Amino acid sequence: MTIRAVVVDDEPPAIRRICALVAQEPDVEVVATCGNGMLAVTAIRELRPDLVFLDIQMPEMDGFEVLATLASEPLPQVVFVTAYDQYAVRAFEVRALDYLLKPFTPRRFAEAVERVRGALSRRADLSLNQRMLDLLTETERHRRAIRHFAVTFSGRVVFVPVAEVECIEADRNYMTLYRGREKLPIRDTMANLEKRLDPRVFVRAHRSWMVNVNHIKELRGWFGGGYLVVLRSGHQIPLGRQARQRIAAIIGASDREE
Repeated sequence: MTIRAVVVDDEPPAIRRICALVAQEPDVEVVATCGNGMLAVTAIRELRPDLVFLDIQMPEMDGFEVLATLASEPLPQVVFVTAYDQYAVRAFEVRALDYLLKPFTPRRFAEAVERVRGALSRRADLSLNQRMLDLLTETERHRRAIRHFAVTFSGRVVFVPVAEVECIEADRNYMTLYRGREKLPIRDTMANLEKRLDPRVFVRAHRSWMVNVNHIKELRGWFGGGYLVVLRSGHQIPLGRQARQRIAAIIGASDREE
């Protein structure tokens, strides 16, 4: 079996070195190289590699955010590559198969590849990918909230900053992001997004809606003693009583901090 690998690092010399070491492994093939996390998400989604050599510290989207963005999808085996040892514990929390600390030797690299071979041979019985996904979900609250949504348009992926999204509407396994009057579809669930988004910013206003409190213009009374959330774009969303209290508490706390 040929192990199809993607190499992700924002430093070209690091990519070249990993590719050179991979060339010494007869059953491993580099199918893509990526210079940042956003390109990595696209490559992993499109190519479905068996293995990713993933740098941790990268601008805009780091290695952990790459995995968080892909958390609802099947994941390849992950070998983290970094020059900083303080990330080691966190890497194994998300079930990275191995952790290469720069500068590493060819022998250490070969050991990591051998671990990948063993993991892939046991994948059917141990469900390693599923265990990684489960642990990602469990530890999501202990990591930074996502900063970008990955939106697919006609075969390309556009990364939308979370801060620009005013509200989110759910329709089973599909979600619609509202950025002003623009509607952006993504494949996800409300339950998964609640775990991945900062709860101090996004609040479940209704069964099918989440709102970004930073885009709320006002809360308006509605018939039957209910309320509507009115956003700066003009969108109006029904608001449950508990959600109204939570929004008021978040906005009040923000005002006190200012």
